[in-house]
Amino acid sequence: MPLKVLDATPSTFSDVFDKFRSEAPNNKANLILFLADIDPSTSLSWCPDCVRAEPVIYKKLEASSDDVALLRAYVGDRPTWRNPQHPWRVDSKFKLKGVPTLIRWENDSVKGRLEDYEAHLGHKIDALVAGK
Repeated sequence: MPLKVLDATPSTFSDVFDKFRSEAPNNKANLILFLADIDPSTSLSWCPDCVRAEPVIYKKLEASSDDVALLRAYVGDRPTWRNPQHPWRVDSKFKLKGVPTLIRWENDSVKGRLEDYEAHLGHKIDALVAGK
């Protein structure tokens, strides 16, 4: 089954998240990946943990035989993310501390998460997708 990907930024998140939530019942797993923006000078994320985790996450999700939706939420450039008042740092639903953070969204709430230090671990990604 195809991996369905939606992309959002802090300014577009509300509308994209509404769409993600409305389609959630159609999927076996619904995940939100909070990650750093791409640095235009290098064409890579400014976040080394994101560079390490993203390929592993995408490989695992693309290999799934189930319908999986992934909302990629780009936090912004480094100075934007470092602001303690960043909207996703202070959001009571997400309470982000670092990027990348991979969240399982189920029944309109967070049902599991992998923080920046573990988001690259394949067995943990598999368990999160499976809802374990």
